[in-house]
Amino acid sequence: MEYTKEDLMEAKRQIDSTLHKLRETIKTLESKENSERYKSQITLAKRRVRAFEIANYFIEKEIKNS
Repeated sequence: MEYTKEDLMEAKRQIDSTLHKLRETIKTLESKENSERYKSQITLAKRRVRAFEIANYFIEKEIKNS
């Protein structure tokens, strides 16, 4: 499937925004008094961060090649 450079740049912008929110969520959950209670949510958020970082890498690579 073909995407325009503008499509890729907007996708990257949205991913960057979501990454920022996820990282802030992780900080908040980890700083809670009983952070062990939120272990599964923290793990899920960290996995999502990693997935979005991978997606961002490939988007950036595609932008450079277009």
